[in-house]
Amino acid sequence: MRILITNDDGINAPGLEVLEQIALELAGPDGEVWTVAPAFEQSGVSHAISYTHPMMIAKLGPRRYAAEGSPADCVLAALYDVLQGARPDLVLSGVNRGNNSAENVLYSGTVGGALEAALQGLPAIALSQFLGPETEGLADPFECARTHGARIVRLLLERGLWDGEDYRLFYNVNFPPVPAANLRGHRVAAQGFRRDTSFGVEPHMSPSGRRFLWIRGGAQQSPTLPGTDAAVNLEGFVSITPLRADLTAHDRLAELEALIG
Repeated sequence: MRILITNDDGINAPGLEVLEQIALELAGPDGEVWTVAPAFEQSGVSHAISYTHPMMIAKLGPRRYAAEGSPADCVLAALYDVLQGARPDLVLSGVNRGNNSAENVLYSGTVGGALEAALQGLPAIALSQFLGPETEGLADPFECARTHGARIVRLLLERGLWDGEDYRLFYNVNFPPVPAANLRGHRVAAQGFRRDTSFGVEPHMSPSGRRFLWIRGGAQQSPTLPGTDAAVNLEGFVSITPLRADLTAHDRLAELEALIG
């Protein structure tokens, strides 16, 4: 199996090393693992692409490259330059430092990398490690993802739904904020929504007197509705969420047509 891995935390992020370990286990001794990841952190860039300026790409080692672009850029660079047309069998993005549950899905560069792979017609999975009080004291905060990641991905490859639709299915996997031994299992879960919390801005004054704004995230330990992704994560379960890039509200099309014709 040929596997392409990327992330949004950058080429030197510890979560990428975890993902490489997962990918090597899945690929097996006769497989290939290729890494094309951002040269610098790209958290929060969603599915952005560097459409108006070029990006530099550098080979760092065998099958290992860094690109000055987003995760989606890295997937494009891999498919149309690095791999020289030899398409991967699977694209994995992550393992993100922090959850990509609920509304975080819409901001996540990790999910954006998997989304681009799906748009290119490839099986793709985004993986993230939820962090919280139970992971703060761990020597390895990615312990849950490191221990259980290959099993979850293999489960999806062997028993998951994979279609050939124009906007094909891809998967968002979040490992709960617990030690690996405390994992309670996995749940198929819809994307949730954290109510009464959201991204915002926090103003700061620089030493030179200039005013700057930092983007600030909302409370991550707020549960979503029962059975949805962040809720099951906080209960100790891996969440597995099937996604599509099609943003159409299909459930409202008929009603809207009846109203405006």
